[in-house]
Formats: sequence, C-alpha cells, structure tokens
Amino acid sequence: MNRIHFNNRTAVVTGAGHGLGRDYALFLGSRGARVVVNDLGTSVEGVDRSRGPAEKVASIIVERGGSAVANFDSVAEPEGAQRIVEDALRNFGSMDILINNAGILRDKTFINMALEDFESVLKVHLIGSVYLTKAAFPAMRKGEFGRIVFTTSTAGLYGNFGQTNYGTAKMGLLGLMNSLKHEGQKYNILVNTVSPLAVTRLAEVSGIFSEEIASMLRPEKVTPVVAYLCSDECRISGSVICAGGGYFAAARMMEGPGIRFDPEEEILPEMVSEKLDSILDMDGAVPFGSAKEELDVALGPLLERITGGSENGAL
Repeated sequence: MNRIHFNNRTAVVTGAGHGLGRDYALFLGSRGARVVVNDLGTSVEGVDRSRGPAEKVASIIVERGGSAVANFDSVAEPEGAQRIVEDALRNFGSMDILINNAGILRDKTFINMALEDFESVLKVHLIGSVYLTKAAFPAMRKGEFGRIVFTTSTAGLYGNFGQTNYGTAKMGLLGLMNSLKHEGQKYNILVNTVSPLAVTRLAEVSGIFSEEIASMLRPEKVTPVVAYLCSDECRISGSVICAGGGYFAAARMMEGPGIRFDPEEEILPEMVSEKLDSILDMDGAVPFGSAKEELDVALGPLLERITGGSENGAL
C-alpha cells in the first residue's frame, strides 16, 4: 500500500479551528501539506470572533515539523475569500487543495425562521464556498492541479426537521460540484463532496447522539476519505461520499426508468395519477454524469422517432 502524502502541496482548510476542519488540517500537515488554517473563531451561530482557534491549530502543525499559517478572513465575503487564497500564494507559492468546511447553524422551523437567519446560513455554507472556490480556481488552473472538497450533509441530501436553511445550502453545493467537475476536468481539477457524520460543535448543538455513540463518531473517522479526495492519487470527480463511524458510502442522484406517454397526444393529470406508481418506481434507476446524459435518455427516443435514427438528430 503506497503511503499518501501531500509534499509540495498547499491546502486551504476553512473552519479549521475546531472539529472536522481541525482534524483535516492537522492530518494534511502531518503528511507534508503546507496548510492555511482558516477560522473566524466564532460560535456555532456565527457570532463573536477569536484568533485563538486558528492560531492554535497552525502552531500545532508547526510544532510537529510542518508548515502552516493562520488566517482569520470570512469566507462569506468575496474580499475575505480572495485574501485567503492570497495568503496561500504569498506564503507557500501555490494553491492546490481547498476544503470548504466552514459553517454555522441557525436552526428553527421554516415558519418561525427569520429570513436573515436563512440568508446567513446560505451565505457561509453555499455562497462562501462559491467565493472561495472562485478565488482559488485560477491558481489551480494555472498549476494544472486542484483538489476541491465541498461539505454537504444528510440534512441536505434527505432533509431534516428545522433545518431548511442548512439543508438548502448543503444541497446547493451539489449543483455547484456537478458543474465544476466538467469545467475543471481539462486542468486536472477534481471536485468532490463529503457528507460527514461526526460529533462536532455543530452536531453537539442538536444533542441527538448519546455519549457512547458520540465516542465512535469522532472527526478523525471522516478525515481519511477527505484526505484521499485531496490527494494526487484521487481520480474521481463529482462524487458524494458519506463518512462516519467507520462507514463509507457513495450517495448519488438517481433517475428511475419512468414511463412514456405519447407527446403528440393529450396528457392529462388523471393519466399521471393512474401511472404514479410506475413513475415513482426506482427499480433499475441509474445515475447520470451530466445533464446531457439525462437528456439523451429522456428525449432520445423522441428524436429517433422524428429523425428516423439519423446522427443529425443527436442531442
């Protein structure tokens, strides 16, 4: 088994003062990465600031023989995101690995949630990832190497009561990943997403885990897959991997075989109702690698009927 290392690679890890981000940063630093440890040092609600958490993690990396600097800029501001990348380039000369991990929580039922709380969570998780990835992409493209990891959640993949803001942000990241995987392919920029299950400050707020379960859901049980996705050895792009407590599994958007009505005939809601079980049947469901692949399946038979199978009718 070849040992994965990050020698001569520069990594930016956001939200790296605590929990998952802290473990990611420490591990990458221990394997040779030069790390920009970004953290505002705020509470889980995103209020107050302290330089202490980021400075502490950076100092641990340095004390152990690695290279690291602390950064205190906000990913939720485009200027802050740009300064984070500039810190990487100024201190280490490259921008190779980006782990978008920063996040806050403002849980409340949708009807009782202030729009400000909805927007604040989107601004950090989703828009913050957009700002920082946008800032990092040119340097990665120039170096013809990039490893970008987004952080989703089962609240985004499957929904969770009282987390409409968080779930929306986390699902939105998959749309960002799915398009970036195509734009980065030419430049050896791979983009993937982790859905971590770990007891961190954010998870502790919910109080859903017993002490016994929490002991098995430590952040270091998620780090191995994130480290792989950041490595030169990684060859996948556009994947979502769920990880926690020794469990690793891929999550994919799937589309069932469905049914077909004749588009040249009238289609009524009663017909949809009658065939609903078949429409919802996921037996034989498949994932698609791009929007074009889905269109080929959905509209291919129609074009074949129109063109008689000629190549000029291809989508």
